[in-house]
Amino acid sequence: MNSINRRSVLLAGLGVAGAGALAACSNGSGGSPALVSPSGSAVAAAEKKRRGTGRVHNVNLTAAPTTVDLGGGTRAKTWAFSGQTPGKELRLSVGDTLAAELSNQLPDRTATSIHWHGLALRNDMDGVPPVTQTAVRAGSNFTYRFITDLPGTYFFHPHVGVQLDRGLYAPLIVEDPKEPLSYDDEWVLVLDDWLDGVTGTPDEAFAELKQGMGGMHMGGGSGESSSSSSSGGHDMSDMDGMDMSGGSMDGASPSPSASSGGMSMKFMFMGAESELLGGDAGDVKYPHHLINGRVPTDPDVYTGKPGKRVRLRIINAGGDTAYRVALGGHRMTITHTDGFPVQHQEVDALLLGMGERYDVLVTLADGTFPLVALAEGKDASGMAVIRTGSGGIPKPTDRPKELNGMIMTAAQLKAADDVRLETKKADRVHRVELTGGMDKYDWGINGKRFDMKNPASSPLRVRKGERVRLDFVNSTDMWHPLHLHGHTYQLGTGGPRKDTTIVLPKKTVSVFFDADNPGQWMLHCHNAYHGEAGMMALVAYEA
Repeated sequence: MNSINRRSVLLAGLGVAGAGALAACSNGSGGSPALVSPSGSAVAAAEKKRRGTGRVHNVNLTAAPTTVDLGGGTRAKTWAFSGQTPGKELRLSVGDTLAAELSNQLPDRTATSIHWHGLALRNDMDGVPPVTQTAVRAGSNFTYRFITDLPGTYFFHPHVGVQLDRGLYAPLIVEDPKEPLSYDDEWVLVLDDWLDGVTGTPDEAFAELKQGMGGMHMGGGSGESSSSSSSGGHDMSDMDGMDMSGGSMDGASPSPSASSGGMSMKFMFMGAESELLGGDAGDVKYPHHLINGRVPTDPDVYTGKPGKRVRLRIINAGGDTAYRVALGGHRMTITHTDGFPVQHQEVDALLLGMGERYDVLVTLADGTFPLVALAEGKDASGMAVIRTGSGGIPKPTDRPKELNGMIMTAAQLKAADDVRLETKKADRVHRVELTGGMDKYDWGINGKRFDMKNPASSPLRVRKGERVRLDFVNSTDMWHPLHLHGHTYQLGTGGPRKDTTIVLPKKTVSVFFDADNPGQWMLHCHNAYHGEAGMMALVAYEA
């Protein structure tokens, strides 16, 4: 693989297919079996089987308004955990119990929760209102308590509205006491696209997006809405000369929205195009792209020594942006994705969708080097710096050549031998068609928007012990990162174990998982705005 240098070859397989209520226990329509309750005996029994160390890590997480310093003189009013973004890293060992008390001090009677992204934990601690818990009301506390029984790179964030796109997130690292990798140090890198408190709020952005584009004259049409699947992308025809900035040229300063046909254009990104993502790269304009909460003009700096081997744990906590990541002057060896080991691959760059995580090893050269997270299709980037010797801070606009070298995605990776699923026939197959588009902003699954008032109305049913195949069929004109809670799935018959994967437009990706963690689990697009618009489904165990 290392002899292949052209990204077109490496990326060819990215989109190709591989080989109620809180309890919601009542029978479904037609006499369907009852569903396992998130707080029921089956969930408690599964938790008892998890091997624990007996060590308990008690932490307090206060969600509250704050003003964060993003560097370079940029300050933003936002919401964050305990006054900082990213929040303070949580680090445990396999088998430790996390007891995290959430104190909700958000304004305007805003409810919230914490979802522990990527962890196969007990269902009633998954943090998904109204499925697994009631949202934590303002002024109230809730304690999440669960065993962390698998090592890996994870993070946590709210699962209410579009709160993910504020400052409410932080890394969670579960260490392996029998760590097989050999390295000298590690550095956690959290990538994020940022608008909160700069150009507006995520709620304002979502309010604009969900107006849809049906009222805009897109060239040659009557302005009436077309079918939902026909306008998945942002058609740029007939828009030459139209001011889409809604503010300054770089989008960093709030100003009255531009409009066309009565539609606000303050937040919508027109013309975000990426070959890697199959066309339309994203919906939202962000004035800043951050690494570890810092803008590129005032980056986070890691100081090390030449020749040392460093493990980089890279997390995409963004709301609407995929990042192409490279370290100038270095190649990276991918060792893990979404917490699970893969057969090692040396690459120049890698592509992370929202919610994805990658662990890589790098052997440090002598000098000062930019670690760049290119906002795919958006002509912007975040930057951090590795310094091992002399040299000035790289320019914020630096684009190291590695960004256009060998670019790796999950579709080219293979699971490590010890985590590859045993080959067996699927007991159950679900078609998960991704539907909707920008015209009506009616993103959904199998033609339906998820019903928060009746979340168990049409679940994807599974039974404990089954091998399940999910066919992600993307009928839209945009890419979607699909995230399954409480489990990891395998891409195809031998691909990597993941919980979040990119599904390109008009492509199908088949994944397999073992139904070994009873409860009710969300399956959704990890674009914060697509998920909130309705691209969610419930994977529910039958009682």
